[in-house]
Amino acid sequence: MGGACSRKRGQPVNEDGVNRAVSGRYCKSGSSKWLGNSLSRLSADSENGKARCPSLMELCIYKIREDIDKYGTFTILPRDISQQIFNELVHSECLNEVLLEAFRDCALQDLDLGEYPGLEDSWMDVISSQGPSLLSLDISGSGVRDSGLTYLKNCTNLQELNFNYCDYISDHGLQHISGLSNLTTLSFRRNNQITAQGLSVFAGLNNLLKLDLERCSGIHGGLVHLKGLMKLESLNIKCCNCITDDDMKTLCGLTNLKELQISCSKVSDYGVSFLKDLHKLSLLNMEGCPITGACLDSLTALRALLYLNLSRCNLSDDGCEKFSGLRNLKVLNLGFNDVSNACLVHLRGLTNLESLNLDSCKIDDEGLVNLTGLQRLRCLELSDTEVGSNGLRHLSGLTTLESINLSFTFVTDGGLRKLSGLSLIKSLNLDSRQITDAGLGALTSLTGLTHLDLFGARITDSGTNHLRNFKNLRSLEICGGGLTDAGVKNIKDLSSLAVLNISQNSSLTDKTLEMISGLTRLVSLNVSNSRISSAGLQHLKPLKNLKSLTLESCKVTANDIKKLQSTDLPNLLTFRPE
Repeated sequence: MGGACSRKRGQPVNEDGVNRAVSGRYCKSGSSKWLGNSLSRLSADSENGKARCPSLMELCIYKIREDIDKYGTFTILPRDISQQIFNELVHSECLNEVLLEAFRDCALQDLDLGEYPGLEDSWMDVISSQGPSLLSLDISGSGVRDSGLTYLKNCTNLQELNFNYCDYISDHGLQHISGLSNLTTLSFRRNNQITAQGLSVFAGLNNLLKLDLERCSGIHGGLVHLKGLMKLESLNIKCCNCITDDDMKTLCGLTNLKELQISCSKVSDYGVSFLKDLHKLSLLNMEGCPITGACLDSLTALRALLYLNLSRCNLSDDGCEKFSGLRNLKVLNLGFNDVSNACLVHLRGLTNLESLNLDSCKIDDEGLVNLTGLQRLRCLELSDTEVGSNGLRHLSGLTTLESINLSFTFVTDGGLRKLSGLSLIKSLNLDSRQITDAGLGALTSLTGLTHLDLFGARITDSGTNHLRNFKNLRSLEICGGGLTDAGVKNIKDLSSLAVLNISQNSSLTDKTLEMISGLTRLVSLNVSNSRISSAGLQHLKPLKNLKSLTLESCKVTANDIKKLQSTDLPNLLTFRPE
């Protein structure tokens, strides 16, 4: 949650706008399996704090990385082994332009160099020497310019090409990929130099299945060049505020399209009308578009639609009766709209729903009665609604629920007792000053919980006794200010924890770090705004998996943490203060 434990007010929504396990900053690709992991990654496979024994191949790769300066070329090795050596050098950030030369003509298949430091045009000669063997290339976030793309003409079998966040590539550079007719995936997010004219090179990429133009602000009118891409299944043009209804006209013939993301664009109800013939469309993200309930007339024709994001669209109850026609939906996001209980009436028939987001809508206890028939519901977002304890009784029959967010609602301790029968709940967010130790005690039957967020709840040392029931917890946040070292004793045995946030508890001391030193699976730890000092850092030495450490407003300096990082925490990537 960050060093200051900042909360959802003003937080951006997730990138894809639907509750699916997709998307990092870049699109990782790979056409062949990586054969193994280096010793530096073995900690991720540890059990009970002990790393597994490395394989002979892993030992060899690790030794080669240590002695990399001794080798001039890897061309005589089998391609799979050369590939693994390359992957290890990238992962450990040991690769540089000089070492790259050893991989010339190695016929590598996958070069995942996204956001790799120092990558520029001078690297492209060796990259292109992989020739027809190269199937996947990611140079996202690099300094490669238009001239660097000229080398790719030799890589005629390229299937996946990602150059997101490459600020020096323009329309001229795109011309150099026009002959790569085997491309199936192409992504160049956030590029202000690409214009509508530049998209003309796409006309010849007839095998494209996935195209990502997110945050490309100058492409209005350029989608006309996609007309012939009849195999296209996924198009991402979200956050392109230049996109209008006219651009939607050019998409109506792409009948194989399955995923379309046009969030934060200027598309209105009229533009949506051009999509009604896309009968294979299963995902549609229109978050932040200026649409109304009238667009549902067109959407009801999309029988394959499973994922629909209408968050922040200023929808009202007018026209919401048409939701009843979207009976195949699995995921629906209506968050931050002006809809009320009257809208929920029309969701009763959506019995295939697995995820429903009503964040900040005008929903109260009475409205939840309309959800009682949604027996497949697994994820329910009710944050910032007027739902209170009485409304939770309507959820007691939703036995498939695994995740529920009740933050900033009117739920009290008494209301939590109504959740006690939902034994499948794994994720629970209860950010509220109205939740106390008694409320936590009411949840002890939810032994399957893996994520518990009690930010702002009035939990004391006594209340932490109930945490002993949650042996499967992987993420825990208790930031209400009521904990002391005594309460942490009940956290130290939660051996599955990977994320622990106990910031804002000003009475915690170095003793806390000593007690949690046995939580060797921890990846993220936040104990900000406490009495932790530099002397207590010694207790963190056993936490070899730790990647993120936040100790803001403590008696700890950045240099203190850097010393610990260099000697004992090799996997630590981010820390505060920094």
